[in-house]
Amino acid sequence: MTYQQLKDDENRYVMNTYGRFPVALDHGAGATLWDVAGKKYIDLSSGIGVCSVGYDNPAVVNAITEQAHKLMHTSNLFTTAPMIQTAKTLVTKTGMGKVFFANSGAEANEGAIKLARKYSFDKYGAGRNKIVTLWNSFHGRTVTTLTATGQDKFHNYFFPFTEGFSYAHANDFASVESEIDDTTCAVMMELIQGEGGVLPLDEEFVCAVEALCRERDLLLLIDEVQTGVGRTGSLFCFEQYGIHPDVVTMAKGLGGGVPIGAVMAAQSCCDVLTPGTHATTFGGTPLVCASANAVLSIVANDDFLAEVRAKGEYLKQHILALGADSIQGVRGRGLMLGIIVEEGKHAQFASALLEKGVIALTAGKNAVRLLPPLTISYEEMDEALTIMKEVF
Repeated sequence: MTYQQLKDDENRYVMNTYGRFPVALDHGAGATLWDVAGKKYIDLSSGIGVCSVGYDNPAVVNAITEQAHKLMHTSNLFTTAPMIQTAKTLVTKTGMGKVFFANSGAEANEGAIKLARKYSFDKYGAGRNKIVTLWNSFHGRTVTTLTATGQDKFHNYFFPFTEGFSYAHANDFASVESEIDDTTCAVMMELIQGEGGVLPLDEEFVCAVEALCRERDLLLLIDEVQTGVGRTGSLFCFEQYGIHPDVVTMAKGLGGGVPIGAVMAAQSCCDVLTPGTHATTFGGTPLVCASANAVLSIVANDDFLAEVRAKGEYLKQHILALGADSIQGVRGRGLMLGIIVEEGKHAQFASALLEKGVIALTAGKNAVRLLPPLTISYEEMDEALTIMKEVF
């Protein structure tokens, strides 16, 4: 079908909840995509950080195909090998305790919120349930995770929102401290605020918040939905900050293209959620865990992660070397980068890049966000940089 035929059917049958680009994608290989008309794009978005090992990756495709022939799904009333293997890899690679599997980042964050509140209830009784998050954060689009999100533009329409959240300013320890009282059970943070503008938190601030959580017996919840599974050049971003979170959430890149989320808890709180307190029909299903195992077999490797860091630095330095007046800087870690432009102009640059064959995202008020597949080649990066020079 042509783009226009697809768009006409979309307008007729699909709820209009996305501001979509005027492109219908058809297939991909590596970090390159083609639309239904055959136009080629270098993808610096990877489906918003999801297709972490690229398109048509043989390891992922083979794992899904083999598992589909064996068992695509069974309920969580039964044990399956792919789920156990995914959990084992995550725990042994991080030193955490145990894992609960869900289907998305928002679901993972919901699970972390429930775990923190039950931990506090079990230990201190009712009334100690508030979670402090940061202004400019993003934690999901369910009613509860929208409340956890510290951006006013999301706090609309869907009233009443879930109670039990307050917000502090990023990199302002006094602000966090002022929000903590006898009703607080946890602090929840992204180490790099992705949707907020690719804004890394200061290491000194993060370590101070961790120390405060230990002092007050608050759980430290780290949202790694976007930063996790190799995106920033370590398996998880928290490793680069030298902290030991109580709970880490993940999704996006873990499945390599299929829906999965996970809540990973430290030994101190990994047994808080007991039978009947949390569940999901599709969480940990064999098909998606087979894909996750294929992703982890590639990503959870020191040499691969070193290459992610090298690629991120290559991309960053070559963007800065374009010498474009419109580029005010580049921030981020690994292959999670934001090109900083004049406020309000980021969407125009993303559209211009798309027109010439590069897919990029926007974030915050002034960032053109780059989340390419971690397996992107230097040739693909160079091709994208040539187009960026034209656009910027």
